[in-house]
Amino acid sequence: MTTTASSPPVEVRGLTMAYGDRVIQKDLSFAVARGQVFVIMGDSGCGKSTLMRHMIGLNRPAEGEVFYGGEPLFSADDAEMERLQRRFGVLYQNAALFSSMTLAENVGLPLTENADLSPERAREVAGLKLALVGLAGFEDHYPSEISGGMRKRAGLARAMALDPEILYFDEPSAGLDPLSSRRLDDLILELRDSAGTTIVLVTHELPSIFELGDHAVFLDAERKTMIAQGTPDELKDCPEAKVRAFMRRERL
Repeated sequence: MTTTASSPPVEVRGLTMAYGDRVIQKDLSFAVARGQVFVIMGDSGCGKSTLMRHMIGLNRPAEGEVFYGGEPLFSADDAEMERLQRRFGVLYQNAALFSSMTLAENVGLPLTENADLSPERAREVAGLKLALVGLAGFEDHYPSEISGGMRKRAGLARAMALDPEILYFDEPSAGLDPLSSRRLDDLILELRDSAGTTIVLVTHELPSIFELGDHAVFLDAERKTMIAQGTPDELKDCPEAKVRAFMRRERL
């Protein structure tokens, strides 16, 4: 399929995720609009992070396909898949920084490996990215020398290193205090509003869902499929009792 201006940045069609005979989720189909904060949510253990891993190409689906701008990810050869993967950056739940490298070295790594920049130029760009997330002056600090919230922001700076059009966040608020979580939410909104970045957010944190989410899908662990989608406000009044209870923090 040829990329067109009307193709959504990300589209999932008929996706089934499985480990051997054990199905995690099946028949997932949805599209992420350009410049949208798209939320993947659901019960613990329903497969939210696993879905993200499929969407970025780390796990191969049992069935179905993921498209970027109309181009299939898993049907592509290795070179084409690598090209498509350069369109997005990922902030993992634990920030996934290399402990033996400074923040500037962590952020600069994608630049030296993928953008063919000299170490000096990579450090300069890394400094700019760290400044964007409020970490100017911390270039020579190691991950162990900064707080959890700062490590998340450094991980975001690395995810932004190659100026991706799409950013994936896996439980970005996990382990953060409420104030640090709010600062990270504000930073995500700033990225969307200033750069027009399309954002896919895996989370179960209701404040973040309502603050950030333009559209959301709900994965059900029991039925092993998506049972609702819509804006967070729409899902508060969803016909599905489980979704309503989740969005209102009520007991079923």
